[in-house]
Amino acid sequence: MEHDHDHDHDHGGHDHAKGASSRALAITLALTIGFLLAEVIGSWLFSSLALLSDAAHMFTDAAALAIAMTASRIATLAPDAKRTYGYRRFEVLAAAFNASLLVFAAGWILFESLRRLFSPVEVTPLGMFAIAAAGLVVNLIGMRVLSAGRDESLNMKGAYLEVWADAVGSIGVIAGAALIWLTSWTWIDPVIAVAIALWVLPRSWSLLSDSTHILMQGVPRGTDLSAIRNQLAGLDGVSGVHDLHCWSVSGDDVSLTAHLVLAPGAAHDALRGTAVRMLEQEFDIHHVTLQTEDQPCEAEVTHA
Repeated sequence: MEHDHDHDHDHGGHDHAKGASSRALAITLALTIGFLLAEVIGSWLFSSLALLSDAAHMFTDAAALAIAMTASRIATLAPDAKRTYGYRRFEVLAAAFNASLLVFAAGWILFESLRRLFSPVEVTPLGMFAIAAAGLVVNLIGMRVLSAGRDESLNMKGAYLEVWADAVGSIGVIAGAALIWLTSWTWIDPVIAVAIALWVLPRSWSLLSDSTHILMQGVPRGTDLSAIRNQLAGLDGVSGVHDLHCWSVSGDDVSLTAHLVLAPGAAHDALRGTAVRMLEQEFDIHHVTLQTEDQPCEAEVTHA
């Protein structure tokens, strides 16, 4: 019974990217907090639920961005004796929390919007328009700052989604303010708020689903475990594959472990090397641990 382990991590590049992400998050957080105060004051002055709903998103943005920034910095800490994978999964926890905040905020807005549909409140459309327009500018700047890192991790994706949702919210408030000014239909305000909430919910749920999938050690999206099993089983000298596991630590990596049962006379070292190269070339998996056996191990026989 023998093992082979292969990995290739560029921790220097990873830490540099995380540093850049932290700076981008800090800039966006400062912009968000500044405009959050303006929207809260504006929603009170102009009696606009649509503005308040956008302010609620801004509040969740501020909390989410603060958490994302903290997570991005914590993720650069080196592994230790208690956390052998380091702290990279903290970013996934942050993404799950941020998605939960968005779902909660959208639910509250839906409830408050329905209440206002039955109890209309007069709003000031020009004030709504001015604040929402300024908010859109802030959101677009934030999206620009975060855009480079949105594919880097779920944490950055969550932060980008928060700001993107607010940009759409600002556009909705601008449209609603224009319609109210032209028609004097105050019911447009809660309807716009409902539309924003319904737009945000499925995207937030998708992020929550992705982060939960990683926390549950699920097979990474886009990785075909059946194809991997068949390719390993089809290697010359392999008579069986079991205890095959594939997971991700933080969403931007893939790890794999497996037990390979070898045919009589097969060379353990050579076959493990062949399997590792195949996994790198065919599936882009670079963190691999393989155990080769002349017969199935006791655990596999017990489970059979």
